[in-house]
This record gives sequence, structure tokens and C-alpha cells, in this order.
Amino acid sequence: MSADTLTPTTDRTPDSQHLRLYSLFRLGASGMLFGSQLWPYFRNAPTDPSFSFWLLLIFFLYAIAVSVSFESLQCKRGLALKVQTSLDIVFIVGMMHFLPGNQSGIGLLLIINIIFAGLISDGRFALFYAAIATIGILLENTFQVIHRNLPLNDYSNAVLLSLSCFATAWLAQTLTARMQTSETLATQRGQDIEYLAKTNALITQEMPNGVLVIDQHQQLKHYNQQACNLLGLEEDMMQAAVQLHTPLAQLMPTVIQLLQSSPASKLTAADAVKLSINNRDLGIRFHAISENIDNGVVIFIEDWSQIQTQAHQVKLAALGRLTANIAHEIRNPLSAISHATQLMQEDTQQPGTQRMLQIISDNVQRLDQIIKDVLELNRRDRTNQEQLNINHFVQEFYQQFGAVEKIDLAHFTLDLPAKESTIVFDRRHINQILWNLCKNGWRHSQQHAKSLQLKVLGDKSGQFIHITIKDDGSGIDPKIQPHLFEPFMTTEKTGTGLGLFIARELAEANGAKLNYISSANGTQFSLTVKKAIV
Repeated sequence: MSADTLTPTTDRTPDSQHLRLYSLFRLGASGMLFGSQLWPYFRNAPTDPSFSFWLLLIFFLYAIAVSVSFESLQCKRGLALKVQTSLDIVFIVGMMHFLPGNQSGIGLLLIINIIFAGLISDGRFALFYAAIATIGILLENTFQVIHRNLPLNDYSNAVLLSLSCFATAWLAQTLTARMQTSETLATQRGQDIEYLAKTNALITQEMPNGVLVIDQHQQLKHYNQQACNLLGLEEDMMQAAVQLHTPLAQLMPTVIQLLQSSPASKLTAADAVKLSINNRDLGIRFHAISENIDNGVVIFIEDWSQIQTQAHQVKLAALGRLTANIAHEIRNPLSAISHATQLMQEDTQQPGTQRMLQIISDNVQRLDQIIKDVLELNRRDRTNQEQLNINHFVQEFYQQFGAVEKIDLAHFTLDLPAKESTIVFDRRHINQILWNLCKNGWRHSQQHAKSLQLKVLGDKSGQFIHITIKDDGSGIDPKIQPHLFEPFMTTEKTGTGLGLFIARELAEANGAKLNYISSANGTQFSLTVKKAIV
């Protein structure tokens, strides 16, 4: 927000309401005075109108003309407004002269005229108009003293009236200045509040957590987009709830029940409460706007699954750097142990010793495989993506995997779509993902005909490719499923527990997703990859 936005301009147009009231005052005063002169002509025999009659008629017509076109006078620095106000004073002084006996009553119109003039001109010309009125009053009184032989000390009424005009002008100027200061301050405060409201709305919308604000009647007053996403509600429904002052209990009864069941201490301590909505674990925190919930509550909604995932990623990143360094240090002595074991196996022929050395060799190979997996995991962010024809690549992988793992191709089937598609993926990464999935699938299958199936198919939208590996095993134990993709999680005695974890990490590094479906009839893993734009 710039400074010009907060600073009110000093060259404002006069307030339309003040101009309108001033015009109505002028019209009413001139109309009553003209009516007082016109009434005798209807009661008595018609006579020639006096000069005061014509003066009041002109003043009345002038008031009508100004009242009709008062909007054209809404220019603070315009000469028309100053001339108009000066003419009002001249007309009133003239009526004081031509209507003897009514000077005191008509003179009071000058004070009202100066008040309105001071309001319209923001008090800057109030003293100027008072000076014009004073000059007119004194000149008119001097004329009365000279031509009507009044005593010289008959200036008391004129002086008091003149002092009243100046006092009124000074008071109008002072009050107007204070009113302008208050108005300026109120304008600045209003702009600051509007600025803060927009800033708060922007911050709220950009927050990763959902925010709901309810008043003392538990009606929804404010929300952000993240709250709609986490709670699974449409934004149109939330907007309608805010506009119609819908109670939150109709939209989210579980949240209101949780609020009502929470003790007052939790509203101040900000302890998060777990709540499952739409198969998603959410953390709900209540903050009372004041000391209690009578003035409203702010509800913060956190996606605990996302928080846990982020924390998991941070831990894995630190663990990856640590294990990578350790792996490099272990590899050299491990190679020495492996070499020494091979030499000892060549020198000895005793069965017991050979068995012990074979156990050492097998575990050395297992440790070496763990080191390779850890080092590969540490390179997940360094992808070398290229465009791959998925049919050709999967066909080559199918032949290579069957030959290396010595699997009869009758037990391992392949299903490719007729239409070829292209994806963008790191060749080495996708090869390792499929190899880990197919190796796990074959190990847990019944190893009969068609026990392991590799299939490539597209989705209905035509934007993604699904590569599925399905086995006919007994499925994954439900107790293990929540920990399936955790590192070092394995049910095999000789397994490293890094295969599925690395497969998912490499998939995410290439913008793909790895999902699974498990039942008593087998397990299916699906790698979803976006098609390349050719």
C-alpha cells in the first residue's frame, strides 16, 4: 500500500449533504420572507409592490435556481460557490435594511448562513464571510443613523450581531478543523484495517493448514481453501454458509461435537486432537478468540499424514547421508573379508570349515547388497531422464529378467497394448523398480504357470501408463501393510528390507507413483507414469 492511499486529499469536493441542506435553508428562508410580503396583497386592495417585495422575489427565484443546480457548485475552489455565499450575505443585509423592525430576526439568518458556509468551505473562509457580514451590518446601521436621525450610540445591536458572526465563524472553523482531523484519522484507520484484512486473507489462503473462524453462535465467518480441501467440502458450499450465516454444525457436525467436548483448558493450550475425515487423519486445534468461546473460536486443521510424511522424508534424508558415508567406510574392509574368505575356501577341504566360510561369504554378499542399495538410494535425486518406448523397454526387461532369474516364461507372462506409448523416465531407475517388484512377486508366488504377470495398460483419460506386476501368492499380512514401504522392513531372513522402499523413492524421483492392492488371492503393484508429450 502506498502512502498516497493512506493520506487523504485536501482538495475534496464539498459534502453534498451540507450543500443540499444549505440550499434547502436558503429556499425555505427566502420563501417564508417572500410569503410574508406577498400575504398583504391578497388581504388588502392591490397596490404597487414595494422595492422590498421585488428584492425578496429576486432572492426567492435565486434560491430556486441554486437549489435546482446545486450539484454544479460542488467545487471547493470554484468561484461560483464563494460568489453564491457572498450574495446570500448581501441579500440578508439588504433585507435588514428594507424591512425595518425585523432587523434582529433577519440578522440571525446571517449566523446560520455563516455556519453553513463554514461547513461547506471546511472552515477556511468562515472568517472571510463573517467579515463581509460585519461590514454590511455596520454600513446598514450607519445608514440608519445618518438618514433616519438615530442616536450615535445605537450601535450596540449591530456590534453584538457582528461579534456573534465572528464568534460563530471562529467556532465553525475550529469545529470543522477538528472534524477534518477526526475524519482524516478515521479514513487512515479504515484503510489500515482494510489493508490488514486483505493481508490476513492472503496469509490465510497461503497457509498450509486449514483455517475456520466461527462466531459466538457457532456460525461460519471465514475459511480458507485448504480447509475445503482437507474437509472434502466444496468452496461454493462454504461461501453460501458464510453468506447465509449457516451454523457449522450443519456442515461439519463432527468438528462441533469435538469442540463442545473439549475442555476450556485445551482451547488455550492449543493441543491438537486427532480426527479422521474422508480416510484422512487430521489434527484439529481450537483457539478461543478471547478468554472463552463466547466471542468465537478459530479452528486450525492440519494434515497429519502430510506432516508425518515430511518428517519421515527429513529423517530419511539425514539417514541417507549418514548411511552413505558409513557404506563407503564399510566397503573396503568388507572387500578384504570377502577376499580372505575366498582364499581360505581354496586352502581348506574340511566340511565344517567350508560351511563356516560359506556362511561368511553369504553374509558378506548380503552386506554388499545392502551397501549398493543404500548408495543407490542416496542418488535418487540425480536422475538422468530420457524418452522411452514403454513397449520396447518392457519387452527387453521381460527377456532379461527371465534369463537372469532363470524363470520359465510360461510361469511369467507379459501383456502389452497394441498402441505404443512414450514415457520420460530414468532407464536405470525404472529397470531397478521393475526388477525389485518382479523379484518380490516371483518369490511370494506359487511359481506355477502364469503365477507372475507383467502388464502395461493405459487409463481412461489417456494421460497415464500403468505398469502392473501381479502374483498369485497369499497376499500381504494386514499387520505389515502400514509398514510395507518403510526401510529395512522385511519378512525374509536373507532380505535387506530396502527393495520396496527404494522402488517407491525412485518412482517419486521420476514423478511416478507406486501403489499396491493385496488380497488372499495375491498382490498387485502398479507403477503409474505420465505419458510423454510427443
